[in-house]
Amino acid sequence: MGADGVKGMKEMRAAGARTIAQDEASCVVFGMSKEAIKLGGAELVVPLQKIAVGLLRLCP
Repeated sequence: MGADGVKGMKEMRAAGARTIAQDEASCVVFGMSKEAIKLGGAELVVPLQKIAVGLLRLCP
């Protein structure tokens, strides 16, 4: 919870990884997603029920 994983997520994104964060409206606790979005670690922000579709969209 919070920003503990954001550094790694940002490094992954900078290295070319595709990253997704859950949106605030569908989160029970928005701490990690909020930090990832705020600090640029999330490439795509979607509701929980659309994460699978988002993953497929990011795949070549």
